[in-house]
Amino acid sequence: MLTTNIAHRIDLNADLGEGSAYDTQMLALVSSANIACGGHTGDAHSMRAALIRAKEHGVTIGAHPSFPDRENFGRRPMQIAPEDLYASLLQQVRALQNTAEELGLRLHHIKPHGALYNQAAFDPGLGDLIIDLVKTIDPDLRLMVLAASPLAKQAKSAGLHVIEEAFADRRYLGDGSLVPRTQANAVIEDAELAVAQSLAIVNAHCVQTLSGETRPLYADSLCVHGDGSQALHLLQTIRQALVAQGWEIASD
Repeated sequence: MLTTNIAHRIDLNADLGEGSAYDTQMLALVSSANIACGGHTGDAHSMRAALIRAKEHGVTIGAHPSFPDRENFGRRPMQIAPEDLYASLLQQVRALQNTAEELGLRLHHIKPHGALYNQAAFDPGLGDLIIDLVKTIDPDLRLMVLAASPLAKQAKSAGLHVIEEAFADRRYLGDGSLVPRTQANAVIEDAELAVAQSLAIVNAHCVQTLSGETRPLYADSLCVHGDGSQALHLLQTIRQALVAQGWEIASD
């Protein structure tokens, strides 16, 4: 460990198992990984490969389930009956969980993907469905959600262990939601800007919104998406900046 000061510990996570060429390199830099489990992408082979690499690097593993929408990579809202969505999510997480157990690993958390993540953050009904999912699979699992979102409060009230997540490579709106990917400037690809946002979040507990306002934001974990064209460079630069300021990169 670099330090025993818990106040200077931050989890650095990435969404992996999504076909990126950088998965192996990124696993050497993160403390936790959210592994796609078939909803938006991924299959038995990719899940096993990602889990094996995560085990080699001592990385904490989480399931990254999605709306069952591979055509749109799970990034569009989907009209689906709650019982059908629940069944799909349960199947996705169980698939990863079973493979992990075969490899002597244990799931640490669940992080919804894409449109499901963003919608559940502000939709109490969808939030309840995800909370029920976690409790069914393992009530000791953490639930990784958008920091300062209604779902974060909702899940804590339901007795779950919650990881509040912020994004190094995404812009924010004034209500704390992420700028939709369909809008310009939604994604940060410049390493200097991503580092500045990351340091503002961990040091000052705030983020600048797209309109230029400063919004309070406390986070337990920082995410860098694994599928961006600059993903590896961003992650390397952000990690270096955090370590240089004395931050220990570790999951809880």
